[in-house]
Amino acid sequence: MKYAFLMVLGASLMALSPVPFPGGEGGIGFDDLGFAPAIHRVLVPGGRTGNLVLIDPDTKQFETIAGFSQQGEYGGGHGEGITSADEGRGLIFVTDRSARRLDVVDAQTKKIVAAVPLGSGPDYVRFVAETNEVWVTEPRAQGVEVFALSADGTPTHSGFVDVPGGPESLAIDHIRGRAYTNLWTDSSIAIDLKSRKIAGRWPNGCVGSRGLAIDQKRGFLFVGCDEGKVSVLDVSTGRIIGAASSGSGVDIIAYNPKLAHLYLPGAESATMATIGIASDGSATVLGTVATAKYAHCAAADDHDQVYVCDPARGRILVFKDSVPSPR
Repeated sequence: MKYAFLMVLGASLMALSPVPFPGGEGGIGFDDLGFAPAIHRVLVPGGRTGNLVLIDPDTKQFETIAGFSQQGEYGGGHGEGITSADEGRGLIFVTDRSARRLDVVDAQTKKIVAAVPLGSGPDYVRFVAETNEVWVTEPRAQGVEVFALSADGTPTHSGFVDVPGGPESLAIDHIRGRAYTNLWTDSSIAIDLKSRKIAGRWPNGCVGSRGLAIDQKRGFLFVGCDEGKVSVLDVSTGRIIGAASSGSGVDIIAYNPKLAHLYLPGAESATMATIGIASDGSATVLGTVATAKYAHCAAADDHDQVYVCDPARGRILVFKDSVPSPR
């Protein structure tokens, strides 16, 4: 595999060969990327292409699941087709913005096995194992639509959580039984998974709140700020205990709990920073690497690799993290 070492600020990331996306020529409006440990695959919803790609972290080979909404041309942004996915119970849950639909895929057969209409345009989807539910954020409706899963995996609407002024992003804390989301400006929200009630509203120090990531064991919530910053919140108190700045146009962030490294991609700066998170929550920029213009989304696997979207070229950039842990 081709690679190169990119050295900035004394730290190193190894740039591996990009993963091409089928049908990606001319650009793709990537948005939410994720890693599914149970099936050991990186989930890449392919926007307008109508394809969901599963990348094997070991080989970088990929499988394609088709059958979602398609559009022929990329017009910029990420408002078309499938843009978010999550895995649970051997199923993959996929939100389709164009069709305003939640699709359910069998992870073994790679076939769509169920679908249900959404109340409003979707953004993020997350499986909640504690309640056997799927949560879908719907920003225009200012809330989260909740679906119960039957024994065969068919989703049924079971409620709606109001989040006035949001929601942006969604992270599940299985240890504390909470979901976290943002308001669009300067606050993050904690929601109890069972009661679906707001359990906390915390200032996050952002001018524009964007992506979320979580260190469940250490109780840290990471909030990406559009202006080029990450804030570290203590989920026990909601207090800001750390912050670091790099780049601009930050959106979807990623975290490697083994290395205690946070990845902060900047769409406007075309950079990604590696942020070390110490045991007290303090954050330090360990290095930055060049990515691509509009590269606003990232995901981390369990092999110390980071996947960054390259919308204009319709591909996924891959980096190997070799920066020492700050632990």
